[in-house]
Amino acid sequence: MKIGILGAGRIATVMADTIRQLNAAGHPEAELYAVAARDAARAQAFAAENGVEKAFGSYEEMLSDPALELVYIATPHSHHYHQIKLCADHGKHILCEKAFTVSARQAQDAIRYCEEKGVLVTEAIWTRYQPMRQVILDTLASGVIGEPKLLAANLGYPMTEKIRIVEPALAGGALLDVGIYTLNFAEMVFGHADGAWGLCTKNETGVDMIDSMTLTWADGRVANLTAAATAIFDRMGIVYGPRGYLVVENINNPQGIRVYNEQRKLIHSIDCPPQLTGYEYEVLETIDCVRKGLLECPSMPHRETVHMMELMDHLRAQMAVRYPCEEADDL
Repeated sequence: MKIGILGAGRIATVMADTIRQLNAAGHPEAELYAVAARDAARAQAFAAENGVEKAFGSYEEMLSDPALELVYIATPHSHHYHQIKLCADHGKHILCEKAFTVSARQAQDAIRYCEEKGVLVTEAIWTRYQPMRQVILDTLASGVIGEPKLLAANLGYPMTEKIRIVEPALAGGALLDVGIYTLNFAEMVFGHADGAWGLCTKNETGVDMIDSMTLTWADGRVANLTAAATAIFDRMGIVYGPRGYLVVENINNPQGIRVYNEQRKLIHSIDCPPQLTGYEYEVLETIDCVRKGLLECPSMPHRETVHMMELMDHLRAQMAVRYPCEEADDL
């Protein structure tokens, strides 16, 4: 399947590397075909550096190529909504980086639009597609720590030098970039929360830099989550139960789990199975679903994407964080 990358930044480079490694590992179904950027020279440089067949100086030009089948959107959050619809207008299937859009209203409309056009669209939040997701769930279901009661997770990187992080016009801030992983981790383990509270500190432009979030469930379970764009965090996820606790190493790309008993002694550990970059799973599932004629991927169905955007809308309302593109794109 011929894949085009829309955008030529860091995450686009990771996806190009993923596809090359997939080919080397015996997966010819993913073909790195094209890249588009707003600057033709940048697209050409990206293509030369990453072994991409075609380079385009505009998104529309790439999407007009009849050979192109699937587009990976690798641009800032603020651009996703319009670019998803643009891809759909050209009949291209879509793998869109998280956060899917900047709001639930945008997500719902973009999904509806793609369904009307008959193209698959799915959110590229890699942890939802990775095998370690099921390993974590299976380990907890075994009862080794008893019934889980409390969860804690954090994710943070110093990113204030990145324009897309600090600018409201690009839907910047910690929540949509890294907080989304903590929320996904919590709800992958506990299911949809019944209550959510959030507060944050902001930069001078008004976007969130450090987020503190608490999710609650009617049966008494709680998740305490922290995300930041200003500091390095340990990226750990910990699930606590009456018989012990389970530690996930790096919720942003789980590399292993360790289980401790009531005496806080290590009793079990599982390493992540060998992976290429960790992004290969979302690529392969998307291709498979397109070939099956599906319009969504089972690892991240549309209802989950919309729910996550609703949850982040709710938290942003409490944090008083709003983006200019929401004003322009009120549907």
